[in-house]
Amino acid sequence: MKKLLVTGSSGLIGSEVCTYFAARGWHIHGVDNNQRAVFFGPQGDTRWNQERLKSSLPHFTHHELDIRDRQGVLALIARVRPDAIVHTAAQPSHDRAAQIPFDDFDTNAVGTLNLLEATRRVSTAIPFVHMSTNKVYGDAPNNIPMTELETRWDYADPQYREGIPETFTIDQSKHSLFGASKVAADVMVQEYGRYFGMSTCCLRGGCLTGPNHSGVELHGFLSYLVKCNLEGRKYTIFGYKGKQVRDNIHSFDVARFIEHFLEKPRVAEAYNLGGGKDNTCSILEAFQLAEKHTGRPMVYEYSHKAREGDHICYYSDLRKMKSHYPDWDITRSLDQIFDEIVQSWKARMNA
Repeated sequence: MKKLLVTGSSGLIGSEVCTYFAARGWHIHGVDNNQRAVFFGPQGDTRWNQERLKSSLPHFTHHELDIRDRQGVLALIARVRPDAIVHTAAQPSHDRAAQIPFDDFDTNAVGTLNLLEATRRVSTAIPFVHMSTNKVYGDAPNNIPMTELETRWDYADPQYREGIPETFTIDQSKHSLFGASKVAADVMVQEYGRYFGMSTCCLRGGCLTGPNHSGVELHGFLSYLVKCNLEGRKYTIFGYKGKQVRDNIHSFDVARFIEHFLEKPRVAEAYNLGGGKDNTCSILEAFQLAEKHTGRPMVYEYSHKAREGDHICYYSDLRKMKSHYPDWDITRSLDQIFDEIVQSWKARMNA
């Protein structure tokens, strides 16, 4: 039985990857220490998801380990000797990073280095998939000329008609401390690929979403928005008139792409992983979709102060991914994503 090691296994993407590959006969080794609850408080707690995996997956082994523990990481990978590694563990909030800069960098950059070196020492033949972020581009996408429409911003430059490509600059822009720590990790993952010939892959995610997200204000856009709607809680829009745009990809489609990569791994690749133009929405448009699926009005307030380094408009150009892996495509529409998130929050609130 093949062995897959997944860091951040109790989070949204990590748990989806665990479930997806377990259904395909892999033995899953999940690494998580519920650090999300430390970063975001009780609302970020993911123990419920850990217990769900332990009870529902027959070949799942949980490892309570912080990826900042270098000796622990070295020992675990040497002992497990996985056939592949999917690294989703992170401090994921660019707002929170400014308050905890050491924790942020040690988790995102140093933790990734610990995993890469531990993998290399076991075998350079082990494929390594890293969940990076579109924040590696900093706020440089804001320099693209924009068109203001009734409910959203969009790119005015036809060069970006399909979205942001992987060739876009990651330099000379404001990233937030989170973005900077993720740049360090992203470049290191690529370097281990190029320097040591390892099959490494950086997935520069936009808004990764799905029903198993423990969404909080500082991370988890659609999940948190839907939760606010269902609870009647006031949602705060930060700047850009609420017209800022994101593309949204279901965690299931993320797991599907990872499977395609592991079946035909490549060296030192980077992909902009998002829902593409068809799965975009602004905050104002997300309000409309939430109201459609819940039947409840959205309660919100507006702050003129935008988040530091935030994107006015960002969606992923998926053409490189599709050219390398033509059998992969988006399967979950934005409407389906909202429906699943609404049903999931309703079930959790009534539990």
